[in-house]
Amino acid sequence: MENNLKKNEKWFWGVVVLIELVLFYSSSMTYKQQTSVPFLERFLKNKPMQDSLRGIGFTYGGKYQSIENDGYFHFVEFFIRKGAHFGIYMILGVFLCLALYTYFNKNKFLSTFIPWMTATGLAAFDEFHQGLTGGRTPSVVDVILDSCGALTGSIITVLVLYFVFRKKKANKL
Repeated sequence: MENNLKKNEKWFWGVVVLIELVLFYSSSMTYKQQTSVPFLERFLKNKPMQDSLRGIGFTYGGKYQSIENDGYFHFVEFFIRKGAHFGIYMILGVFLCLALYTYFNKNKFLSTFIPWMTATGLAAFDEFHQGLTGGRTPSVVDVILDSCGALTGSIITVLVLYFVFRKKKANKL
């Protein structure tokens, strides 16, 4: 299994680079270029779950988020955008773990910590880059969200690899 990880390392790095290119392109776009509100207005005309969402409100990045404040479609878009933040960095954490695993496989802490911190640094750079784009503002809270996604992906990957290697070792005995 470790040989497979080493053999596929260049593919894992390729996915990392591809994710970073997508993130760089995305953070180069203005909010107006990437908003999904028109799509949501067209396909969620009946405003599903509006009554359930109406009771939800919270502060994120210093702004109170709620249907009353933002409207239904912007509120739904907020969850989609933040879910995308978490999800893409979780995937990045997975592939950074896989790409770096053979270097840190003897130390479970480092095999989780290094990919997590690498993804967090990339998230900070991405938010800085976003700040250079018109109509966009960088957010420390988004970096924290991205970092949580990367940590989740890293932990899941290390745990899965640990149990796979443990099972494989037990089968050899």
